[in-house]
Amino acid sequence: MSIQLDHDELHRLLAALAESDIQEFRLEGEDFRLEVRRNLPHSADLANVAPVASLSETQVQQQAPQLKVESSVPSNPPPAVTASRADLVEVTAPMVGTFYRSPAPGEPSFVEVGTRIGVGQTVCILEAMKLMNELESEVSGEVIEILVENGTPVEFGEVLMRVKPN
Repeated sequence: MSIQLDHDELHRLLAALAESDIQEFRLEGEDFRLEVRRNLPHSADLANVAPVASLSETQVQQQAPQLKVESSVPSNPPPAVTASRADLVEVTAPMVGTFYRSPAPGEPSFVEVGTRIGVGQTVCILEAMKLMNELESEVSGEVIEILVENGTPVEFGEVLMRVKPN
């Protein structure tokens, strides 16, 4: 049986694994290998995707960019924050999902560029596995940039917006 995964199926699979208590998972197809390992000692890599290319009788494995899956995802996790410049804080996606700027189509966005936000204020929604996860700000300040378009799939750790803290 041949296994094939498109980009969306891979995102759904990784989101499902992130929400489960599975410690190790391996899936192989004709042209890929997916391994997810969590809570293993001395392992910074939590997930690897390695495409396999066939060259005559030899198979060559090439490492693809690392995908990370959180080992313990709370039911409603806050976005991670990291500083990219001394004066800005990056709000990043804590999971794989679809980014939404408003609570429903046709409703106003949670935040716009220039909006002043407080700690605990909802800044967006990430939909993962048909669950709507409201992301709350961990900092007070002004939204300087929104880097993701509404309805766009996002990766774990992807920068969603930048905030200038108070």
